[in-house]
Order: sequence, then structure tokens, then C-alpha cells
Amino acid sequence: MKTPPYFRTLAASTILASAFLVGPTPSARAQSADANAQQLDEILFVQTFPLKNGKEGYVVAWIPKPIQNYCVGKTSQQCATMDFCLRTTTPQVAMCRNLGSALTHMPPYPRDMRPRRMLSILFQPPSTIKGFDILEELARSAPRTSLEHISMDARIKARIQFTRRPNDDDFNLLEVLAAPPF
Repeated sequence: MKTPPYFRTLAASTILASAFLVGPTPSARAQSADANAQQLDEILFVQTFPLKNGKEGYVVAWIPKPIQNYCVGKTSQQCATMDFCLRTTTPQVAMCRNLGSALTHMPPYPRDMRPRRMLSILFQPPSTIKGFDILEELARSAPRTSLEHISMDARIKARIQFTRRPNDDDFNLLEVLAAPPF
């Protein structure tokens, strides 16, 4: 399978470097969680991600509600760019110029919204996450196109650990609870 161009630019994009949490493993992040963490049940978006070894990983994204409708049908990179452009103090940068009139007139996110930006985690099978088999079954049974772009058909209900810090938000996937229909 040929790697889609929007995923080949993933590592090079500073926007996605801040939007994708591909650093420490989820279990390592769970161990470093602080007292500001709370468990929530949320609906998260899933995309497949081609790995260098020829297998597929799974990107699980938590997208702020105000931009979810704009992200449907777009790639994760396009969604992360829209999210960044809505939050930036300098929306005149080149990447933010052609977002469409509806998005450019959208008000800033509410201060108390969660998450305050698009967050995502990359999982490489096998995983010890409880309910990971639900995620794998969704990836096997969903139409291929719904896994290449943000889609309402490729979502999971999941229990997450959400941590709000002064500088940023973070989340850790604790358990996959269900796939559509919810």
C-alpha cells in the first residue's frame, strides 16, 4: 500500500508535531499523570496510519466539537491545520489563508472547552489497551475511505484519562468501550 502524501508529511509538519502525541507510549504517559487527571467517556475519531514496517497503526483523535463538522471528509493533517489556525494569534500565516469563509469567521474556542486543541495518539498493534479488539474490528469492517479521512463512521466510544495543565491538555486512552452505532 502506498503511503498517502498527507501522512508522509506528518513528521515534517510542526503543526502536527504539536497536534499528534506520538511521543511516549500510552502506558508511560499514564504513569506520569498528575492530580489534574480525570476519567471521561468520549467519542474519538479513528484513522489508519501506514507504518514503515508495512503494517497499519491507528490514530485515535479527540477533535474539539466546534471544528468536528469542518474536519469530516478531511485528513488529520487538514484538521490539525484548521485547529491551529483557529487558535493562533497570527492567522495571516500562509497555511491559514485558504481555509474557507465559514472557518475564517468562526469565533475562538470557548475557554473552558475540552480539549482545547486537537489531540491524538498513534497505536501500533498489538496493544494491551482494554477493548483494543473493538478498534481492530472497526478498522477491518469500516469502508477504507472512512479510515483515510475523518469520518463519522470511524469513531469509537472510549474511556480516557484527561489531564488539564496550564500550558496544554493531554489524554490517554484507557479503554475502548464501543464502535458505532452507539
